Amino acid sequence: MVARWVLAAAYLAAGYLHIAHSAPFLRIMPPWVPFPRETVIATGLCELFGAIGLLIPRTRWWAGLMLALYALCVWPANMQHAINDLGSGTGLPLLYHAPRLLAQPLIIWWALYAGKVTDWPFGRRL
Repeated sequence: MVARWVLAAAYLAAGYLHIAHSAPFLRIMPPWVPFPRETVIATGLCELFGAIGLLIPRTRWWAGLMLALYALCVWPANMQHAINDLGSGTGLPLLYHAPRLLAQPLIIWWALYAGKVTDWPFGRRL
């Protein structure tokens, strides 16, 4: 399934960036998150393991579920990034942040679909 491979590639790239180039991610970390650098590294590892898990049939279901939960959990960092940028006027514009925040439910669904946790809306109707 192409959707699975595309999502896995995106999470592999994101995981690598979180680990190898963590500074930009540290800047968008909400202030209430403890151990920000370690959290960024941990999120990168989650992305890498989730991407690999999507490609292994035995772990695909769990990887899809965990990546969906992961996308839900990082939503506050994406919101913080938007607040920081839009509040200061020196960051990325609303034209970047609005689609990104609105796409988060789609990314959550995509992980569930790629992991075969759901086949909605393409599955059989009862």
